[in-house]
Amino acid sequence: MRGSHIVTRRLYDHDKCYFFQGTDGRIIFAIPYEEDFTLIGTTDAEHLDPDKRPDCSPEEQQYLIDFANRYFKQEISAEDVVWTYSGVRPLYDDGASSATAATRDYTIKVEGAGGAPLLNVFGGKITTYRRLAESALEKIAENLPGVSGPWTAGVTLPGGDFPVDGVPAQISGLQRSYPFLSERWARRLVKHYGTEARKILGEAKDIEALGPMFGGDLTGAEVDWLMDHEYARTAEDVLWRRSKLGLRQSEAQVAALEDYMQAGHRRVDTRVG
Repeated sequence: MRGSHIVTRRLYDHDKCYFFQGTDGRIIFAIPYEEDFTLIGTTDAEHLDPDKRPDCSPEEQQYLIDFANRYFKQEISAEDVVWTYSGVRPLYDDGASSATAATRDYTIKVEGAGGAPLLNVFGGKITTYRRLAESALEKIAENLPGVSGPWTAGVTLPGGDFPVDGVPAQISGLQRSYPFLSERWARRLVKHYGTEARKILGEAKDIEALGPMFGGDLTGAEVDWLMDHEYARTAEDVLWRRSKLGLRQSEAQVAALEDYMQAGHRRVDTRVG
């Protein structure tokens, strides 16, 4: 099943999200997104061709627009949509009457009794990926001695080693250490990298020390970090997969970023060779 979303300029001025129920019984959400935008989604459409790129169809876009216009005073049209994206979720056939009614939970099956086992994972949601990984390891442990038990519940993700309510303190602390950062810039760095933001900024005393600027407060230092630690290889990786800074980038800025990254690849290749 394909779920599509649309992004518009910000439709309201607070930081809360909305959940709406339509005449068809489906639930749609509207969420503040990347400071200046509103994210509206999601659809539930069949996507039967695995080789076809999952894009938001015109019908899905209009469905979400019509849905939003039933609730918001500020109506929107296709011209107000600045970006769309879609994801595909494989569903396990649990005998439900329709794909919409099928379970969104994951199912794990192990095949190959008496030989090399094959572990299959069907379905699942990104919100439960760590639990899914533990469930998969539990199955693997039945056939592979020495696999350790569950441990992720007590381990933070990279950069997440601070209290749940500690984001404001992280932001203000980052600004004290790096006075050239605006509050908005510091907030984005903390949101994206947590405590690892300091590793990106290093010993910088001013903006110039962070290398070239690519718009949207994206610096060469941050791009270098993404290439070295988060496997970014193209401008699209940085602007859309590691962030959503592409919402604010001009074509010239994207081209400059791509040139910078390809030059970085050549430096890496030369150093390794």
